[in-house]
Amino acid sequence: MSDEHSSQFPLQRAKAYDEQSVFSPASLIKQARRQKNLPDKEMPDICVLDPDGDILRHLRDRGEASELETWPGYHTKLYTTERRGSQVGIIGCAVGAPFAVLVAEQLFTTGCEFLVSITSSGQIHSRGDPPYFVLIEQALRDEGTSYHYREPTRYASLDNQLQERVEKACTDVSQPVHTGTTWTTDAPFRETELAIERARTDEILAVEMEAAALYTFATVRDQPVVCFAHVTNQMGQVEEDFEKGEAAGSMAALEVIDANVEVWRKNAL
Repeated sequence: MSDEHSSQFPLQRAKAYDEQSVFSPASLIKQARRQKNLPDKEMPDICVLDPDGDILRHLRDRGEASELETWPGYHTKLYTTERRGSQVGIIGCAVGAPFAVLVAEQLFTTGCEFLVSITSSGQIHSRGDPPYFVLIEQALRDEGTSYHYREPTRYASLDNQLQERVEKACTDVSQPVHTGTTWTTDAPFRETELAIERARTDEILAVEMEAAALYTFATVRDQPVVCFAHVTNQMGQVEEDFEKGEAAGSMAALEVIDANVEVWRKNAL
């Protein structure tokens, strides 16, 4: 990294991307299990991040999700539900890049093998009236977490092979599923007119808060992660915004989850 670039991003000076972290998720999990007197038990191999929490609340209200008491995470609760004959773990309300990657590190350390994130997002470049989904092909790295994992680049990307399989599996979802680019931000209340117009010029479809960091994590850790943006709003600029559809969008989101379960089971990614 050049001195000029470092002066623009002074926090990058302390980064050494090829070094191992002193503090590891395995260490955290080990101490959590010791303190909570929990058995060394693996978690479900398919897990879901639900930043809004609507999917999890819907499943709990219907009696279709139960807390897994052996989950050793300090900051979250892991629930399990059955989808297409498979046990799936789900964590709600892990909002934002730092929290999402914190949880992803813990999940893959404890036995997760495939992670799906479905987050609500604001429309930038229209693909029709919300709600609809975006299978995030790449995400603009306008957050901080990804830069602790990998040198600066403009975008973080979904694995190509995984993208192809998931696209095919989502063709039968009742709400439209488009493939495209999103903008990952740490500061939703700083989505200025200039920033939005730049994103629209780049044909970015939506703005969300997790995908760029999760994809960077996935690349560095060589783990399968797929992110969806559920485009549900126009950033509060229209009346009766933020409507996600039936059961706060949970029915359609569960269809997306089911499609991904099928991808995992059929292809053993």
